[in-house]
Amino acid sequence: MINTDRKHLVHVVKYRWVWMALSALLLFPGIFAMLYSSLHYSNHAPLKVGIDYTGGTILQYGLEQKIGNADLTKNRQALEKLGIENPYIQILNVNNTQQKNTKSQINSIISIRTKFIDKDSTLPKQITEVLSKEYQNPELISVSSVGPTLGKELFKNSLIAIALAVLGIIAYLSFRFKFDYALAAILGLIHDVIFVCGVFSILGLVYNIQIDGLFITALLTVIGFSVHDTIVVFDRIRENLRYYAKKMTFGEIVDASVNQTLARSINTSLTTLITLLALYFFGGVTTRDFVLAMILGIAIGTYSSIFFCSMLVDFWNDKKNQPAVS
Repeated sequence: MINTDRKHLVHVVKYRWVWMALSALLLFPGIFAMLYSSLHYSNHAPLKVGIDYTGGTILQYGLEQKIGNADLTKNRQALEKLGIENPYIQILNVNNTQQKNTKSQINSIISIRTKFIDKDSTLPKQITEVLSKEYQNPELISVSSVGPTLGKELFKNSLIAIALAVLGIIAYLSFRFKFDYALAAILGLIHDVIFVCGVFSILGLVYNIQIDGLFITALLTVIGFSVHDTIVVFDRIRENLRYYAKKMTFGEIVDASVNQTLARSINTSLTTLITLLALYFFGGVTTRDFVLAMILGIAIGTYSSIFFCSMLVDFWNDKKNQPAVS
């Protein structure tokens, strides 16, 4: 039940031009970065893509000593001095099969993912020499490569996965809501995706951060979260319209509905963000970019559901009810 005398915590309708300006401020730097990246990179991609999509080689070395994540920073710096651009390094568990295939007893496996290495290249030997300075008798136990052709195929499949997810959501929203509600939710989804991609485009230009399969996974999760939160707000607006359409203006109902769902949206997002922040600061280096994409997506998804999508619904309602100019 709406208390019409209650002062709202958030005025979406009253300050809708402020929210619109804030959305533009959040999106335009990322859009500019993606346009610049499309012209700057040789593959004309709006984001800096990793070897998952450009092709690359994974080398696995068996080590006699135990190593932790703290050692990876030194290894990465040493490999970058060797001329390997943005090497992706992680520690793997040792299984019985790997133990049998090695000459010595290994306690750790370090996996190094880098650009595609030809069979005749001396780079694996150089990497072995670099690791020999840090560890005793590193043993190359596995080499696997993804060619550029397969990388492009994976990239195409990732884009298809995103397109199918978006089309499925569009079909559901079109069936579930009226056109103006569905269009607002779809624009909110696009708003969130552009923001996350834009931030990573900027990070790619400034810090050489690359996207991979995990980024696509995070993006698909963000799409689902964004729409879920928006649907909750829209359901409350529709429910309140049934009972208060004659007592309150549409804008007042939107404000009241947003404030009714505000605590629920913030609490849900906050508990998720606390977990993700713990993973970002205390988790492994290999999942840090994935977690960052999730943090950005959930934060912007919460914002867009409250301030962007509901604002659009109210804006279009005003336009629809304006008298026609003769």
